[in-house]
Amino acid sequence: MVTAELARRFGVESWKKKDDARQVLVREKSCILVEPLSFMNLSGEPTQAIASVHKIAAKDILVIVDDLDLPFGRLRFRWNGSAGGHNGLKSLIAHFGEGFPRLKAGIGRSQSGGAISHVLGTFDEQESAGLPAIIGACADGAERWLAGGDPAPTTNAWKGLDPPTPPKPEKPAARGDADRR
Repeated sequence: MVTAELARRFGVESWKKKDDARQVLVREKSCILVEPLSFMNLSGEPTQAIASVHKIAAKDILVIVDDLDLPFGRLRFRWNGSAGGHNGLKSLIAHFGEGFPRLKAGIGRSQSGGAISHVLGTFDEQESAGLPAIIGACADGAERWLAGGDPAPTTNAWKGLDPPTPPKPEKPAARGDADRR
């Protein structure tokens, strides 16, 4: 979804399928947008094939992934790190090591089902309504990274979809206070 938004912003009209991925070279931005077509758990293989052909180092690959451990809509940028249980990141780490940046978009944990059914399931109505804002914020962070900036201060502070804190109930007025008004 984020690569599609970046492609829209960059004026991309057609993608090619090669190396088990949808990909497009965006010369004006000096980047390649890639969407692996393999199972997520095997995404390291097509990503490495593309990186090899174009001689791209791991530190120059931004990976955008979902994250169960972040609340829905919360973003977090990291320059490197472990897989944290994410099978797609495990595959990428197996091919590149831990030294690649990643932008994580929180999907939260299911209250009723298991992790697999939550990850593979559909968004509810409220989540669906928030997706354009989340995708836009991820794309903003990716563009900042592409421009050589550090997206961490922007993305890590982005809390646009956190549920609002409910207001504290007002203390009821004492009986005598109402008479003085």
